[in-house]
Amino acid sequence: MKTYFMKAIAVMFIAIAFSNSAAAQFVVKIRPAAHVIRVRPAAPSPRHVWVNGDYVLRGNQYVWTDGYWIQPRPHMRWVDGHWKNSRRGWVWVPGRWR
Repeated sequence: MKTYFMKAIAVMFIAIAFSNSAAAQFVVKIRPAAHVIRVRPAAPSPRHVWVNGDYVLRGNQYVWTDGYWIQPRPHMRWVDGHWKNSRRGWVWVPGRWR
């Protein structure tokens, strides 16, 4: 019964979070451990840049995804994602082109 109640609360929280805004953020009370360290594969070409791994929201938890090589957008650079502390808890700010 307790697990059913907790799942129901989690589903309600997610529904409320996504109903407010498409850019709603999922807040966690304890941020996950440091980034996962992986060995970079060789670059496909000298023009490619490495994009570090990122946390992705799947269901009701953040899951680490590995980094990858990509050709940069013209006149832009990649800014890594990071954890941001708010009054309600920790929020993942995804990586982006700037």
